[in-house]
Amino acid sequence: MQRRVVFLLYDGVQPIDVVGPHEVFAAANRVMDARRLSTPRYRLERVAAGARRCPSESGLVLEADGPLPSDEAAIDTIVIPGGDGTRDPTVVGELAAWLADAAPRSRRVATVCSGAFVAAAAGLCDGRRVTTHWQRADELARDFPEVTVDADPIYVRDGDLWTSAGVTAGIDLCLALVGDDCGPEVAQWVARVLIVPLHRAGGQTQFAAPVWSDPPASDPIRAACGLIHQDPAADHTVPRLAGQVGLSPRHFTRRFRTEIGQTPGRYVEAIRIDAARRLLEVEPVGLAEVARRCGFGTSETLRRSFHRRLGLSPDHYRRQSVIS
Repeated sequence: MQRRVVFLLYDGVQPIDVVGPHEVFAAANRVMDARRLSTPRYRLERVAAGARRCPSESGLVLEADGPLPSDEAAIDTIVIPGGDGTRDPTVVGELAAWLADAAPRSRRVATVCSGAFVAAAAGLCDGRRVTTHWQRADELARDFPEVTVDADPIYVRDGDLWTSAGVTAGIDLCLALVGDDCGPEVAQWVARVLIVPLHRAGGQTQFAAPVWSDPPASDPIRAACGLIHQDPAADHTVPRLAGQVGLSPRHFTRRFRTEIGQTPGRYVEAIRIDAARRLLEVEPVGLAEVARRCGFGTSETLRRSFHRRLGLSPDHYRRQSVIS
């Protein structure tokens, strides 16, 4: 028995979104053959919207086996990679039209990065929780308000719909698919072969830009943000910041939330987290020193903030940063 896995290609696809997941399934086949396991193998197909030769967003040309299939043969898994091509309404429209017809005949659909836009356009994400690359999460939520977009997870499963963050997160997603199909032992062996973690700690936030807000519109709030960035460890309580920019605490808090999109306290914590990340990445100082220099006071406060914001400990973040 074979599981038919279909990868959708198109002009402007992100090549790692295709090659990474493809290698996971191919490695699973090799592992199962080497260990003489009876688990069904994967039959991998690459199909294209448009011409068979698809220039990727980085210039690498990927070649499909054929066009989007019109046969009635069952598809086990449809994999929709992301890429700049998902900004093209013509590309998205063609893929979504095919997907809306093919998805009911498949066991599951998996999207990588902005491939979620195709699934959403096909109506597969309505009323579901999905993720995508953090840079396009707000756009996905705005374009498809009936979809619950969670920008932090590496991947999300909602029934038969699996979605993942960008680029290498497609590998995490497909390791989870293999584990679901073949068991944790096979998935672990595949992870060892590919030299990647089976389960990556934390979410996308640890890789994202530290501040996701638009620039402040007014001089007082712009000045307050400048003070926070200039010295994250300083006293940045609301009364202190409000006094420094000539506003009452209540008026300052209201304007800050309006212009930045979050409270002053959460913004200060985000900037301090980013300062701590930089220290952990480049300086061999202890956590107590990191906490002191970045305004957390104690290493325990630093740990709690890291877990709340990034989903992992400062020690784990440092080890991961050094390894990568």
